[in-house]
Amino acid sequence: MKFSMKNEIRSDDVSTIEHAMKTVDADAKVNVDIDTKMVSVDSWLMPEEFLIAFEDENYEVTIVEA
Repeated sequence: MKFSMKNEIRSDDVSTIEHAMKTVDADAKVNVDIDTKMVSVDSWLMPEEFLIAFEDENYEVTIVEA
């Protein structure tokens, strides 16, 4: 699944985003692309479950690919 970040991603955001995704699914594979403002998450869970983790960290995202 892919999420589009509405805000710019800074290099210090990467670990925060990865940690937030791992709180939802500890086994998720997370890839943060700073240039395209995209976050890819490889997980068996539904994308909506990750939206709360983004919101908890004050990131605005939209689901691009489920």
